[in-house]
Amino acid sequence: MISTKQRKTPVRLLQRVAAVIIVLAVYGCAPQPLYRRPLTPATAKPRSLPAPKPAPSSPPSSAASESPRRPLLEEANIREQDLKTQEKATPPITTSKETSLPPSVIPETFIPSTPPPLADDSSLLAKIAPGTPPQRAASLRLSEEGRMLLGSGDYAKALNRLERAIAIDSTNAYGHFLLAKAQYGLKRYKESLNFLEVAESRLRGEPFWLAEVYALRGENLRALGMADRAEDSYTKALSINSGNRTASEALSRMQSDGSATQR
Repeated sequence: MISTKQRKTPVRLLQRVAAVIIVLAVYGCAPQPLYRRPLTPATAKPRSLPAPKPAPSSPPSSAASESPRRPLLEEANIREQDLKTQEKATPPITTSKETSLPPSVIPETFIPSTPPPLADDSSLLAKIAPGTPPQRAASLRLSEEGRMLLGSGDYAKALNRLERAIAIDSTNAYGHFLLAKAQYGLKRYKESLNFLEVAESRLRGEPFWLAEVYALRGENLRALGMADRAEDSYTKALSINSGNRTASEALSRMQSDGSATQR
């Protein structure tokens, strides 16, 4: 006969097996969590790190403030040295008479301002044209005769002809000049200067004759002992006509006399 303990043992075993089956069935019916692949380091999102706090700005040191100034000082010294070397390398420009410069480089001060000699316009007969009034023509002819007599040294006859010429035509400026020349030949210097005043006012438009007036004035002034004024008058005559022989010869004599006096 089977005992009650032996009967109860398989029952308990069956109960345990059934309990295990029930647990496994319940576990199998429960929803399982989805499987996720672990994130690799390449696809993982980087974690945001907190921004570092700015470091407190340290006050600039004296050495740092002085550092940019040194190159400027050195550059200034270098520039001064370059300028000095350029000044030494550039030769000074000399304006001595020995240096020969081309005409395009010569300054205006080196170029003489002396005008060229004027053509001889002393012939009064050439001034008589077909349309010249008779009185004017007669006065010019008498003035030409007086000029020829002055050239020969006959001042008295020349004075007579010239006075007649002025009586016929008082506007004859050439007659007034030749009268002044006759008075100078007769050593009447003040009378000669008076006639020259009239001749100068009427001969301003004729350079040749105006230069003759200044030259004769210089002769009268030199004869009256006014050497400085005479020299100025000669210089004016040559500035108008560099070919005026009276003024050039007189200045040469004055220069030679001055050099002889200094010796």
